[in-house]
Amino acid sequence: MNAVERPLPPLNADERTVLESWLDFHRATLAMKCEGLDDGQAAVASVPPSGFTLTGLVQHMAEVERNWFRRVFAGEQAPPIYDPQADPSAPDGGFKLAEGASLHDALATWQAEIARARELCADRALTDTGRFMEQDVNLRWIHVHMIEEYARHNGHADLLRERIDGTTGV
Repeated sequence: MNAVERPLPPLNADERTVLESWLDFHRATLAMKCEGLDDGQAAVASVPPSGFTLTGLVQHMAEVERNWFRRVFAGEQAPPIYDPQADPSAPDGGFKLAEGASLHDALATWQAEIARARELCADRALTDTGRFMEQDVNLRWIHVHMIEEYARHNGHADLLRERIDGTTGV
């Protein structure tokens, strides 16, 4: 039985509710893929020579949340979490595990970034904009992109989890 709650997004709701619900659905899916794993299991690489791990994926999604909601949408000068010297716009941030990296810490950091993203979006319209590649990008576009980002990476998480302990589905 899963402790992570993942409600089905509403079938008939306004645009904002649908977008936020699908994003939360995919966030919950990633959390479910990590549920019940210890640090060693979550650090198991997918297939050599790849070093892709569930802990690295959670770290990456914390970086993605930070980038799109804090840097792009809110204009914050938020440095990278896992490699402060890295280019904040690097697409692969967070995947590499530092010595002593733990799934618990990665999940806590990721949840903190999600909480901050929700705060930044709470009173903003879907038409409100941030800046990306020297262009305006609206919150609607960011939500759709984040849903796509999670959906793609949740497919990776499915394969990682199956390799670790045979768990499939969810």
